[in-house]
Amino acid sequence: MRATALAGGTGAAKFLRGLASCTNPRDLTVIGNTADDADIWGLHVSPDLDTLTYALTGRLDLRRGWGLAEESFNALAAMAALGGEAWFRLGDRDLATHIYRTRALRAGRRLSEVTEAIGRALGLGVSLLPMSDDPVRTRIQTPDGWLAFQHYFVRDGARPPVIGIEYAGAGTAAPAPGVLDAIRTADVVIVCPSNPITSIGPILSVPGIREALHETTAVVLAISPIVGGAPVSGPAGDLMRACGLPVTAAGVARAYAPWLDLLVIDRQDSTERHAVLEFGAEPVLAETLLTDHDREVALARRVLEVLA
Repeated sequence: MRATALAGGTGAAKFLRGLASCTNPRDLTVIGNTADDADIWGLHVSPDLDTLTYALTGRLDLRRGWGLAEESFNALAAMAALGGEAWFRLGDRDLATHIYRTRALRAGRRLSEVTEAIGRALGLGVSLLPMSDDPVRTRIQTPDGWLAFQHYFVRDGARPPVIGIEYAGAGTAAPAPGVLDAIRTADVVIVCPSNPITSIGPILSVPGIREALHETTAVVLAISPIVGGAPVSGPAGDLMRACGLPVTAAGVARAYAPWLDLLVIDRQDSTERHAVLEFGAEPVLAETLLTDHDREVALARRVLEVLA
C-alpha cells in the first residue's frame, strides 16, 4: 500500500516512527512542513524536516522531542558568552546539518534536493519531500505586531495572545517536485497528528495541494491532535481559536473539510462522533496519546487496520 503523509514535527514524528515499523518504508512518502524554517546564526534551519529525519533514522532525542540524542551545546554557550542570541537551542552536532543545508542552498541547489541528500546520507528509508522549494513562512499576529513563528513559539514561549495567522509567500509558491504526484498516486493519504494551523495549514496553503487532495482517489485519513478538548502539546488550541475553530476533534474535521474521509479521534472523545460526521468525515476511535513506542506502533496498526 502506497501511503503519503502530511507532517509537521514532534507529533508526526512519533506516529511515523510507529508507521515505519509496520510497513515497508519504501512505500511511504512524507511531505514535511517548511513554514517553520528560520535563519538562525545565518544558517537555514528546517526544524520539522530535521525532526522527521532524526526520528526516522533513530537519532532523535526522545526526551526533548527535537534535536539529536546525546547532544552537547558548547557552541550555544559560547555564543551566549559573546552576547549573541541563544534562545534557539542549536546543538553542536546538529549544526553540521544546518551548515550543510545552507552551503548547498547558497550554491544553487533546491531545498528538495538538499533534503534528499541529507536523508540519503543518514540512511533515511522513506521519501521525505519539503512542501515547497519556495520560501513560505508562518507569521503570528499579536497585539504588538507580527512575529515570525519561531519568535512566537520558541523565543516567546507561545505566550503572546494570537490575533491572526498568515503564511507569507504561499500565494506565489509551488509544490516541490513529487509532492502532487505523491498525493494523486497514493493509495492512502494520512494527515499526521500535527497542529492543524501551523504544521498542516502551511502545507495546504501551497497552491495545488488542496486541489490534489480533492482530486485524489486515495482514502484521506487524519489523526486528531486534540484530545479531551485540548491539544496534546503546543499552542494548537490558541491558534485554532484565532482561526475561528473549536478546540475539539470536530474542529479538526472542520479544518480539513471537505476532502477528509476518515478522522481518527481518541476514545475519550467518542461523544464527538456525530459532530465529526457533520463535516463529512467518518470518525474512527483509537488510543491516540503516543507516550511510548508501543503506543506509536499500536496507533499505526489501528490506522492500517481501518485502511485495509
